[in-house]
Amino acid sequence: MDEPKRTGTEQGGERAPAEAAGAEGRGTIWYRREFTSLAASGAILACLGVGVGAVVRQLFPRVLFEPATAFKAGYPNEYIVGEVSEKWMKSQRVWIVRNETEIYALLGICTHLGCTPRWLGAEAKFKCPCHGSGYYQSGVNFEGPTPRPLERVKVSLADDGQIVVDTAVRFRQELGQWTDPQAFIPSSAV
Repeated sequence: MDEPKRTGTEQGGERAPAEAAGAEGRGTIWYRREFTSLAASGAILACLGVGVGAVVRQLFPRVLFEPATAFKAGYPNEYIVGEVSEKWMKSQRVWIVRNETEIYALLGICTHLGCTPRWLGAEAKFKCPCHGSGYYQSGVNFEGPTPRPLERVKVSLADDGQIVVDTAVRFRQELGQWTDPQAFIPSSAV
């Protein structure tokens, strides 16, 4: 009859190299194949997690809530002829100017680098503290590095008679836009 084959240890000899390596590996915590399998599974789970995170992020749109650009600036009779009102400079960055012929609003942003000029009432001019640009009461530049006049913004009268200023609509003098009917309120309309 055929005898069953005996392994190297049963025959009194040494183990084959493959058997010796397998027997030694059994006592360690991680086998090479198990480690590779766990690493691959971890990478797949990480990718799935990133994908699910991206899908969830798409459910919440990126919205920037900004304040309204239009605001009511009061009644025309609140503004004195020949003076610049700084009432709205801090909150809206706008000066309201009333002269003999019109009421208009100037945007308080220097056309050189975007700094905030100051109204110097004693000198009757706007002066930018950053680089010395100067503007007349009308907003026209006359000194410093500024390339163009200040911008006017849309002004109109509301149904209740108040001045409505909209900083989203801007008018540039060098483009001939200051003559646009929305760039000022004529004194005759007040």
